[in-house]
Amino acid sequence: MRALLLLLALCARPSAAAKPAPDPIGVGIMEKLGAHVPLDLELIDEEGKKVTLRQALDRPTILALVYYRCAGICTPLLMSLTRTLNEMPLEPGKDYNVVTVSFDPLDTPLLAKEKRLNYLRQMQRPFPPSAWRFLTGPQAATKALADSVGFGFVKKDDDYVHPATLMILAKDGKLTRYMYGATFVPADMQLALSEAASGITRPSVSKFLGFCYTFDPESRTQVFRLNRVFGALTLAGVAVFLAALLWTKKNPS
Repeated sequence: MRALLLLLALCARPSAAAKPAPDPIGVGIMEKLGAHVPLDLELIDEEGKKVTLRQALDRPTILALVYYRCAGICTPLLMSLTRTLNEMPLEPGKDYNVVTVSFDPLDTPLLAKEKRLNYLRQMQRPFPPSAWRFLTGPQAATKALADSVGFGFVKKDDDYVHPATLMILAKDGKLTRYMYGATFVPADMQLALSEAASGITRPSVSKFLGFCYTFDPESRTQVFRLNRVFGALTLAGVAVFLAALLWTKKNPS
C-alpha cells in the first residue's frame, strides 16, 4: 500500500522541465455574484462622448472586459461571442445588450469604433449598433469596473495578462452569472440572459476552462495546464482507492 501511494505521489508531481510558470498574482476571477457594478461610472463611447453604465445597462447585458490592441485571447473570445449571438433567438436591443469595455487606457474611441464596425459586419441577423457598445475610459474608471466584478488583470510589457470570461448583468447592474472560457453555448447564454431578466443569480458550474487553461503572453495562446488536470485526477483516484480500502476493511469477505 505504501508503495502504491508513493507511486501515485510521484506521478502527480510534474517534472521541473514541464512545469509552466505560475499565474501572475492578481490575474483571474474573484466571483462577486449578486454585487452591483457602479452605474454612475463614466466611460467614453465610440464617438468620444461620456456615457455612464446606467445609460448602457437598460436591459440584461453581456459584459466583456478586453483590450482592443490584444492579439491573443480577446479576439477569439469576441469572435465566439459573435457566433453565439448569431445563433440565439433572443432579439438584441430588446432582450439584451452587449457592452465591451477596454481596460487599456491607451485604447481610443476611434479604435473602439473600428472594432464595433468590424464585429457588427459579422452579424448574420439584424443587430442594431446601439445593442453592442464598445467603450473606453480612463484607467481609474475601467479598473473600478473590473474590480466591481472581480476581474483581475496585470500589465506585462506592452500587453496585459487577463482571464477569458464574460459577465452577465441585470438591468440594475447586478452581476448574475459568469461565463468562463472563450467559447460559449447559445442555449447556456440564452438561459443566463433570461435569468438576468428576472434578477436571478446563478452560481457558476462550469469553471473547468478557467482552471485548466491560462493565457501565455509569450506565445499569445491558451496553454493547457496538464499538470493541474493530472494532479486533480490523481487526487480523485487516491480518494477512490482509500474509500475502497476502508470499505473492504469494514466489510471483509
